[in-house]
Amino acid sequence: MRYTVKEMSQLANVTIKTLHHYHKIGLLLPCKVSETGYRLYGMKELERLQEILFYRELDFPLQKIKQILDGKPDRLSVLYEQRKLILARKQRLEQLVQTLDVSIEHTRKGTVMDKSALFKGFESEKEWKEALSEQYEYLNEKYGYDLHAETPIDVQSMNESALEAKRFMGGMAQSLKDGLRVDDKKVQQLIHQHLDFLNEHGHETTAADFAKQTRFFLNDDFHLKMLESQQPGLSYYLCIAAETFESTKK
Repeated sequence: MRYTVKEMSQLANVTIKTLHHYHKIGLLLPCKVSETGYRLYGMKELERLQEILFYRELDFPLQKIKQILDGKPDRLSVLYEQRKLILARKQRLEQLVQTLDVSIEHTRKGTVMDKSALFKGFESEKEWKEALSEQYEYLNEKYGYDLHAETPIDVQSMNESALEAKRFMGGMAQSLKDGLRVDDKKVQQLIHQHLDFLNEHGHETTAADFAKQTRFFLNDDFHLKMLESQQPGLSYYLCIAAETFESTKK
C-alpha cells in the first residue's frame, strides 16, 4: 500500500511541511514519486517515520537522527535503544513528580524543605544558561566563540554530565590530596571511566583530545582558577595525568 504526504501526515500527526522538510534534508525519502509529482510512501517509510519521531521526542537533532538511521541498523535494535532512552526519560519525569509531591507536602504542612532536595531534578535550560553565562561571556570575549548561539541545552544531558564531572574532578582532587602518582592505577582508571562516559554520551573524545583539553585548562585563566579553587595544583596534576594516559594509548 502507498500513502500520500497528506495520509502520512494524518497517520503520524505531523504537518505536511515537516514531511517536506524531512524529504529535503534526506531524512525521509518517498519510495516513489508519481508521474504527477506526488510523493508516495510505503510501510518501510512509515516505520522509519515512527523511529524519527521517537528520536525527536527524545530531543535528538535531525542530523543526528539521519546519521543513526543511515547507518542501517536493524529495526529491532533501533526500537530497543529507543525504549531504553524513553525509560530513562520516564525515570527522570518520575523523579520530578516525586520532588513535586515532597514540595507539596512540605508546603501543605508549612515545614521547610531540605535545600538539597528543593531543586532536585528541577534544573531548567534558563537556569543552566544563567549558571554558564560567565563562562560563555569569557569564551566569547577571549576566543570569539559564541556558545549562546549554539543548539539549545538538553537539560537532562547537562545534569548527567554535571554529575559525571563532579564525580571525576572530585576523584582527581582526592587523588591529589592522597598523594597518588599520576600513573597510579586508580588515577588512570578515573580518566578511563570519564572518557568512556563522554563517548557513550555523544561526545567523541580520544585520549589525545582529552590531553589537549587539559593543556588548554592549564593555560587558560578562567579554567585554571576554577580548577585551582577546587584543589591547589589540580590543573597541573590533571594535565600530567591526562598526558600519561595518552602515552599508554599510543
